Amino acid sequence: MAEQPKQFVAVDTTAPVIEPGHTFGTVTDKISSIVLTRPTSNGWFLGFGIAFLLTMMMLFAIGYLFVRGTGIWGVNAPVGWGFAIVNFVWWIGIGHAGTLISAILLLLRQSWRNSINRFAEAMTLFAVSAAGIFPLIHVGRPWMAYWLFPYPNSMGVWPQFRSPLLWDVFAVSTYATISLLFWFIGLIPDLATLRDRSTNRASRIIYGMLALGWRGSARHWFRYETAYLLLAGLATPLVLSVHTVVSFDFAASIVPGWHTTIFPPYFVAGAIYSGFAMVLMLAIPIRKLYNLEDFITERHLQNSAKVMLATGLIVAYGYAIEAFMGWYSGNRFDAFTLWNRLHGPYAPWYFALLACNIFVPQILWVRKLRTNPLALFCVAGVVLIGMWLERFIIVVVSLHRDFLTSSWGMYYPTRWDWMTYIGTIGMFLAAMFLFVRILPISIFEMRTLLPEAEVKE
Repeated sequence: MAEQPKQFVAVDTTAPVIEPGHTFGTVTDKISSIVLTRPTSNGWFLGFGIAFLLTMMMLFAIGYLFVRGTGIWGVNAPVGWGFAIVNFVWWIGIGHAGTLISAILLLLRQSWRNSINRFAEAMTLFAVSAAGIFPLIHVGRPWMAYWLFPYPNSMGVWPQFRSPLLWDVFAVSTYATISLLFWFIGLIPDLATLRDRSTNRASRIIYGMLALGWRGSARHWFRYETAYLLLAGLATPLVLSVHTVVSFDFAASIVPGWHTTIFPPYFVAGAIYSGFAMVLMLAIPIRKLYNLEDFITERHLQNSAKVMLATGLIVAYGYAIEAFMGWYSGNRFDAFTLWNRLHGPYAPWYFALLACNIFVPQILWVRKLRTNPLALFCVAGVVLIGMWLERFIIVVVSLHRDFLTSSWGMYYPTRWDWMTYIGTIGMFLAAMFLFVRILPISIFEMRTLLPEAEVKE
């Protein structure tokens, strides 16, 4: 079995990270048994089956799109951007919490990250994969998508480096690459543990290949910690840069409601907000179904709720600044955009957005609700709905009434829009079902917390 790491995290006396009474053996046994010995339940097969069917529905919708073209969507003039960009921004935002938990909290030596960082990193990869589908199918001719890549061309026409769409390609591909490396390197010691404990020959071979010859020597640990820290340093600025670049899709234009300097920090805060909401929606069921209350403790839930509350207040500030600048700037187009959101045909959705993202999360000020798993799960679901509505309001409501009254129109998503969007949720959940069944939450990082728990005991 792999040797234990020779490192200890700083002691935080506020609350135990791992419940006292565990030993190295019990931690390893309990977590690895989820993957190696625990039988697959009927509930897992049911959940995975539903998610898989939704994924097939998405593939059918995309296949039909390739045959018929983007006319099957609800996009029109003037709303040339519809569900595809709304869902792209929503999924990219969800992926940010994984990078924040993994990289920034690691650099800040926050030991409470250790129970949730592994599936949060996996969540990032699956969310980015779902997000990457939408720009590809939104270009209309996906077989020409190579125009977005910086390939050499003598005509100097493509790629167009002044296009925010090209900036997205660089930002998202870099983000996905660093996140994948960071996730995989963090898994190596645990893959070696699964290799050594597996009784199935095929599993030993697969886990052994993925463990890359890990033996837990001092040299291995030194190289591992160096690489992990360097990747954390690379991933940290990506939390800020990726969604900042995504916000430039809007801020670099002249469309009222988009052309504003508040968008970069506002989008980053919103991304972390929705990302931690998804972390809670995943952590709470996993914690209950696999009896991991000793590892994903009340402290993890409370800290995640606090991050949600803080970023939610930043998002609320962004809404207030948008409204204030619409009035204070004296620009009649910006003022009309604000009036249209409040009184136009999409006004009910705007008020629903304010309720979901500002008012409902204020119950997290109450500690009893902040530590209640059911209340947190419901609030996280409301926040995810609210953040999707925010992207819908930004994209559609800013476009559907153009500078010319004669260009005004309405956007109505078709069943193909909904099938594609719901299908990506199914793909995300199917990937998460496979992840929790095949790979564990962090084993070795949980074991490093045992000395801390003993001190607190």
